Amino acid sequence: MSVKNLENLARAALDAGEGIVRLAPTWVPRSFLMPGARLKLAKQDLYALGTHRGGIDERWFASTTPAANEGAPPDEGLSYVVHEGQRFLLKDAIDTFGAEMIGADMWNKYKKWPVYSKFFDNLGPIPHHMHQTQEQAQKLGREGKPESYYFPPQLNWTGNNFPYTFMGFEPGTTKEQVRRCLERWNEGDNGILDLSKAYRLKPGTGWLIPPAVLHAPGSLVTYEPQWGSDVFGMYQSMVEGRRVPWELLVKDVPPEYHNDLDYLVEQLDWEKNVDPNFKESNYLEPIVDNGGEKDGYVDKWIVYGKVDGKELFSAKELTVQPGHKATIKDNGATGIIAVQGSGRIGKTAIDTPVFIRYGQMTADEVFVTHKRAREGYEVENTGSEPLVLLRYFGPDTNPNSPKIGSYPRN
Repeated sequence: MSVKNLENLARAALDAGEGIVRLAPTWVPRSFLMPGARLKLAKQDLYALGTHRGGIDERWFASTTPAANEGAPPDEGLSYVVHEGQRFLLKDAIDTFGAEMIGADMWNKYKKWPVYSKFFDNLGPIPHHMHQTQEQAQKLGREGKPESYYFPPQLNWTGNNFPYTFMGFEPGTTKEQVRRCLERWNEGDNGILDLSKAYRLKPGTGWLIPPAVLHAPGSLVTYEPQWGSDVFGMYQSMVEGRRVPWELLVKDVPPEYHNDLDYLVEQLDWEKNVDPNFKESNYLEPIVDNGGEKDGYVDKWIVYGKVDGKELFSAKELTVQPGHKATIKDNGATGIIAVQGSGRIGKTAIDTPVFIRYGQMTADEVFVTHKRAREGYEVENTGSEPLVLLRYFGPDTNPNSPKIGSYPRN
């Protein structure tokens, strides 16, 4: 598609939706994981890209971040806008209409939408791993990756094999103990989970995970607003009896450090990993921001808090009761996915599917531009059950969002 044609098509889509554009589902496989089959993707399509690519256990939302998968096409992980039977990358629309799409401040600072979100759905736990810091990732020309979790009740009708997540290390864990785990990599289970603590996962709650903090996500479906990067390092040599290749430990490590155990140990943020108040420092519960029972809707913060003093991403859950409307004004652009119900966002119809074939278009995902989000848009529930929308935001959009630990206690 030529630049001019892209510009015309993107302009037409933005004008038709009055700043709200419809996005096609973005499916991502992982060769080293086992899909949990709760993303509404048809069972016969879980391996639609071939068993050599792995099962599809992720769906990405409003993404301009490519998936770092071996053998992946260049657009894997990237979201497409669909308008009148034609499609184009959300990334290209943002490149073309930057300030209108994501706001002048974000565009001038990053020249891109620097975040994304996804559903992660695995049958069992995944290896104890970390995501590199910005400083570490920059050594390979990549970006660091803080992330967050929220466990949507609508998708977690079953907990699958292990709805618990190991996080960090027990206080008092030493670097030498972790080094010995890496030395035992090829001897079977290297025992790194013996140094950690597992937390039971509860639908309707979440966690904020800074970079360089180890975590072994459990088997709940997870909504994950995060920085726009796909870097990681696996520190667990076996999971559920399956080997984890050393290459997944050093995937985003400079080649000269691939066998430097001290470097790999020092990659970890030791203060955060052995924090004796780890849960208090990272656990999230929803906090009501607007609305209530008498209003027919409620808007809750589900991801909030700062990472090393920076507000990098945030997310909210909007529930509108049948027959009701809510006028939403946000501080900036947002990607939205419906997890229950039907209705409309502005002029755009929304319907939550129960069954999706690979390659099929849906009506459950949109992107709202910065301009439209600040002007406001109406959300109406036209169905017979609650309409529930998850939406996430980029950096510095909600600097006054709640602080970690500020949720109400029973």
